[in-house]
Amino acid sequence: MSIFEFLLAPFVASLILTGIHAYLGVHVVERGVIFVDLSLAQIAALGTTIAVLFGMEPHSVSTYVVSLIFTFIGAAVFSTIRGHKARIPQEAIIGICYAVASAAAILAMSKSVSETEHLKEMLVGNILTVSWFEVAKTAALYGAIGLFHYTFRKKFLAISMDHQKAEAAGISVRFWDFLFYASFGFVVTSSVAIAGVLLVFCYLIVPSVGAMLYAESIGKRLAIGWTMGTLVSALGVYLSLKIDLPTGATIVCTFALVLILMAAVRPFVKKKGLVNAEPVAVGR
Repeated sequence: MSIFEFLLAPFVASLILTGIHAYLGVHVVERGVIFVDLSLAQIAALGTTIAVLFGMEPHSVSTYVVSLIFTFIGAAVFSTIRGHKARIPQEAIIGICYAVASAAAILAMSKSVSETEHLKEMLVGNILTVSWFEVAKTAALYGAIGLFHYTFRKKFLAISMDHQKAEAAGISVRFWDFLFYASFGFVVTSSVAIAGVLLVFCYLIVPSVGAMLYAESIGKRLAIGWTMGTLVSALGVYLSLKIDLPTGATIVCTFALVLILMAAVRPFVKKKGLVNAEPVAVGR
């Protein structure tokens, strides 16, 4: 098998992750709940850890179902805690859920004979070993979720951009929030199984943040985010094999370096009048 053939499946998997996560990242950043992906990913990882602790195979259907149930519980919680009169910020509760899920996963893993290896896989995954079957299954699932979001894009975008205005317009914010987080949960559960918690978080947030430096409209931000994710995925997968480093961690660090470069270049690009004077404001 040539290097190209060996890297093709991980690269295609990276493109699939980029496609769905860059889109969801726009919603997450606009909602001002930056750590919701990290929290849901950790909750999904906790579900996987519990399933493995009870003797299930790490990548079996039963383990996936347990992980999905945990994620849905998290989605239900997150969809009920947002409100313009809430005394406790939604992001604070999301952070607490992340910390508790992380601690619970560590406690569960302390009873496992393969504690260190499972912790490493939970954090950074092992995308380099992804099979074509997993790629096809993930593509089909994300395609269905993408179609669902496209069908109801007006409601999802209205709530993400200004949930108080959406509520005043008669949209059931709590109901559509649950659908958003539930569909988000499907994505996160599958993504964590392939790429790990940290890489999933980077695919969600970094392309969206990088795009916000250069564009204001949703369409342009998606185009920049998808382009950034594609290039970083290709470079990260290549470097991980070339330097013999863990693929997930390499892609995460590559994302960070590219984002720093984009931020550093922005003032020079702004002088030429090619970008907005100020980055997009979020967290409404």
